[in-house]
Amino acid sequence: MNQKTVITCAVTGSADTTGKSPAVPVTPKQIADAALDAGKAGAAVVHIHVRDPETGKASMDLELYRETVGRIRETGSDIVINLTTGPGGRFIPGDIEPIDFAAGTSLKAPETRMQHIADLLPDICTLDVATLNFGEHAMVNVPKHLRAMADRAKELGVTPELEVFDSGHILLAKQLIKEGHLKSPALFQLCLGIPWGAPATPEGMAFMKSLLPEDAMWSAFGISRGEFPMVAQATMLGGHTRVGLEDNLYMARGEMAKSNAQLVERAVQIIESIGGEVADPSEARTAFGLVRRND
Repeated sequence: MNQKTVITCAVTGSADTTGKSPAVPVTPKQIADAALDAGKAGAAVVHIHVRDPETGKASMDLELYRETVGRIRETGSDIVINLTTGPGGRFIPGDIEPIDFAAGTSLKAPETRMQHIADLLPDICTLDVATLNFGEHAMVNVPKHLRAMADRAKELGVTPELEVFDSGHILLAKQLIKEGHLKSPALFQLCLGIPWGAPATPEGMAFMKSLLPEDAMWSAFGISRGEFPMVAQATMLGGHTRVGLEDNLYMARGEMAKSNAQLVERAVQIIESIGGEVADPSEARTAFGLVRRND
């Protein structure tokens, strides 16, 4: 633990969690407020999805992203903004003819998935280097699309956070680095415990870390009950970490989290209890090689 730990807070996600917890933010104002509160609690980075304010479902609406990011920026906060490009990769085959996409399929072209990135120029955008069974549906990100999205991020000057859910995704990311589509050192996020990817265990994280490029910057998280143990594990292995209501709704068994900020506060406690220190946004920018834009 020779560096300060950057905490990312994933404030809302895209899963159908709004009916499970009233703490999950939905509207642009709620999401922006949750991001700012997470920053006050100790998060240096906020990872943002948007939702339809009427239904609470995941959305790719550019105006919702614009309002959410605008609300954060207008406060003058220096928190690092990380916008998802994950929506647009879901595939659900038809029950009779698999080629007939079932309801819920959201496959979109790379340029559509990057539209809000080009418009808002966040510090970081995620890039899911992954095709895998994601629960009961498939998350599809083929190499051709990944190359196009990585090239667009490079053109825009936005740092991709490479979200890897299993070992082969790291190998594909290393190939994209070799081909020049991704800069080195690259920023990786080890996403653990998602069915059916790498497990949120010490052994799972250590194995995933062993496959990273030697110069990689990396963070890791576990979902659900794996969230807090993986905070400690990532810190002890010299990485950074992530918490938030996208990944976990609970503080303990039977105890719902009241807010994203509460989850961040617990992460701070864990990191400091094992002798670590938490990075502020300025230190996160240095750690991840980011340059603050003149918004």
